Amino acid sequence: MMSLNKRMLLSASLVLAIFITLTAITLDRAFRESALSAREDRLLGQLYMLIASAEVDAQGHLTLPSTLSEPRLNLPDSGLYAYITDSSGTPIWHSPSVVSTQAPFLNKLSAGDNRFEERKNPDGHSFLVQSLGVNWSVANSRHGFTFSVSENLTEFNSLINHYRRNLWGWLAGLGFLLLLAQVAALRWGLKPLRQVTQEISAIESGQQEKLLGSYPSEIKHLSDNINSLLQHEHAQQKRYRNGLADVAHSLKTPLAVVRGALSGTEKKEAFHALLEEQISRMDNIVAYQLQRAATAGASKLSAPIHIKPIAEKIIGALSKVHFDKNISTQLIISDDLTFRGDEGDLMELLGNLIENACKWCHSQIKITGVLQDKLLVITIEDDGPGIAPSQIELILQRGVRADQSVPGHGIGLAIVRDILQAYQGEIQIGRSDLGGASISLHLPASY
Repeated sequence: MMSLNKRMLLSASLVLAIFITLTAITLDRAFRESALSAREDRLLGQLYMLIASAEVDAQGHLTLPSTLSEPRLNLPDSGLYAYITDSSGTPIWHSPSVVSTQAPFLNKLSAGDNRFEERKNPDGHSFLVQSLGVNWSVANSRHGFTFSVSENLTEFNSLINHYRRNLWGWLAGLGFLLLLAQVAALRWGLKPLRQVTQEISAIESGQQEKLLGSYPSEIKHLSDNINSLLQHEHAQQKRYRNGLADVAHSLKTPLAVVRGALSGTEKKEAFHALLEEQISRMDNIVAYQLQRAATAGASKLSAPIHIKPIAEKIIGALSKVHFDKNISTQLIISDDLTFRGDEGDLMELLGNLIENACKWCHSQIKITGVLQDKLLVITIEDDGPGIAPSQIELILQRGVRADQSVPGHGIGLAIVRDILQAYQGEIQIGRSDLGGASISLHLPASY
């Protein structure tokens, strides 16, 4: 595919070429029309001078001086010619500039009629012809004449061609300068994109971990998204590595217990019970670490997810599990409240907390979701026994593992804590107005 720079340069060149061509055509036509109008006015003025020089006697004979006021009319084949015809169209006079071999441009016009036209003689030469019909009143009689002045177009065409050469030359030079300016502008304008490309290459080669440049507002959003994606990917890889290390570390104790039991003298029933206990423990450890590693984390590229339908789905499923309690659930979440992240993470957060609330409540659960100071706050409350302050400190303690969690609020809250860390959020545990536990999730409303 053609590069962005070449595509923009080609587009600009085409637009510039079209613009210059249209400009040249417009200016050429305007100049020609202006020059033609000036020639018409000049020929008409020469006609008036010719008429002013003419005299008509009582018999209607028209005479003009032997030397005319316009010098070119006195020079043979000068390019400017004059003719006079009578009312019948018969030529009665021509200027000294007309040679005998030239066919006159004869017009027969009524008095007051004026005609300006371009005509060709039998030799194929083009002329501008200005004609005017007049009536001469002498001794109570009227005599009609048509005065005509023609000019060879050779000089006029030479003037037009000279103007065209200059016009196209100047416009071509201007177009070339504009094209150079466009190239420079494109290089300057696309410099941030080239910088982004160079930084991405540096990231691929391991020289840097994210985009560090300062970019214009049009590209800043792109660079921020790329950095967010890179940060998300690095965090995910770190979670995978930490998860594997934690699995290996956490499995050491139950494996050591099983190994010790194999070399001990326990009875078969006791050994089976011990083995089942340690297998269950290892299963919980693996499930917990897999969930930690699978946490997607915050990303600007995540689509917003409506919270209320997810909460309703979880409540519906858990109400069937705990149908014997006949739990009354209040769901106070607006329809347009959203969570920007992974849907699986949201279900894990709400699922663990609502399941704990269902497990420990007597008969009431309250779930609320609001936006507070650019924070998404989701609170799950129950009317159960609550959580003792000593247990709260243990649950919120950094580095608590699945096999160290408080019973009843152990692996579930540990998973919730790790998911919140991935989203740069926090958890707050306290006493609910219902009498039981109140667990609040605080998440950035946007990333």
